[in-house]
Amino acid sequence: MIGKVTGRLDYRSNDHVLIDTGGVGYIVYCNERTLAMMPAAGGMVSLYTEMVVRQDFMQLYGFSTLAEREWHRLLTSVQGVGAKAGLAILGTLGPEGTGRAIALGDVGAIKAAPGIGPKIAQRVANELKDKAPAVMAMGASGSQVAAADEGMVIDTPKPAAKPKPVVVDSTAAAQADALSALVNLGYGTGDAASAVAEASGNAPEADSGALIKAALRLLAPKG
Repeated sequence: MIGKVTGRLDYRSNDHVLIDTGGVGYIVYCNERTLAMMPAAGGMVSLYTEMVVRQDFMQLYGFSTLAEREWHRLLTSVQGVGAKAGLAILGTLGPEGTGRAIALGDVGAIKAAPGIGPKIAQRVANELKDKAPAVMAMGASGSQVAAADEGMVIDTPKPAAKPKPVVVDSTAAAQADALSALVNLGYGTGDAASAVAEASGNAPEADSGALIKAALRLLAPKG
């Protein structure tokens, strides 16, 4: 499995790029947002990748951040959402907007993506509402852009070291995860903290997923 491709941009098309990794060229399909971040031909580029294998083809899909790749994996777990449909949703909403739309059940935002009808949009919102907080809670680590160091060619991410067990207050941990997710979505730390505190006060036993959804409702524009 190829988890990351780094090399020189050979060319950019309307839905994919060709990355030369030192004599081997990889065609990587990307959404419009990712394509817009590409340098001019000859520049160094690095993308986290997901390989999709079917009976009649094998394709690589590229993402600028780990969080975006995880959102794509989550989206394509929904029946009827293929790899390109997942790219379309992320290209329209971005990772943060995708998380916000799913958490709030905003079907209208999801179906704004090209090729996504109301039934698929509703299915995405319904099936992923309880799974989305896990990706949202990745925080800054998931938002880090893939590095394009000169010496790197292809790097498959190594599994993280197993953390030492610690005793953590579940309520505090849920609040911290919720705050991290909201800040990662672009909310100011002060506003996010106030919303999480209010949500936690209304439901002291709520887990991080429930706190995120409640806080997003509190932060949503009124009117």
